[in-house]
Amino acid sequence: MARLLLLVALLGSVISIPSMAASAKFITTPYGDEQKVVFDFYFDDPDKINSALYWIKALVDPLMAAPYNTAPDDIDIKVVIHGTELVTLAKHNFSQYQRAVERMRYYSELGVAEFKVCDFAANDYGYSLDDFQDFVHVVPSAIAELAHWQKQGYVLITPQIQEKLFSIDEIR
Repeated sequence: MARLLLLVALLGSVISIPSMAASAKFITTPYGDEQKVVFDFYFDDPDKINSALYWIKALVDPLMAAPYNTAPDDIDIKVVIHGTELVTLAKHNFSQYQRAVERMRYYSELGVAEFKVCDFAANDYGYSLDDFQDFVHVVPSAIAELAHWQKQGYVLITPQIQEKLFSIDEIR
């Protein structure tokens, strides 16, 4: 029995048990020079566009910062909009969705994103070209648009916007 205890003690000193003091390591993924992404926005609530725009921010901000320092010309984002969120781009709704519109306009003017509204969906809401913000492009079909850009080598990202049930402090 004493030999068994000695063997266990020796094995315990040889086998490395992870320390609670060990930390995660930050890895700089080599993302490459050019980013081509098409976002599919189709939400059941117009207000979800605010969360979806953070998906764009989460792509653009790290790429433009050190160590990547990607130029806006090398970030090419198409945002295809065909759900209830298209009402956020109607001029007459500007006061209600001003924050979202200003964020979209910022990405458009920066040259990293184009916002494309589906004509089928726009017609469902009774909207014409004159109803939309000036940075919006209306396209014949959201589905055809998504297929087109994927065939051109763009990566498809479809944000999943969940309802937040807990605060960070509650679950930390």
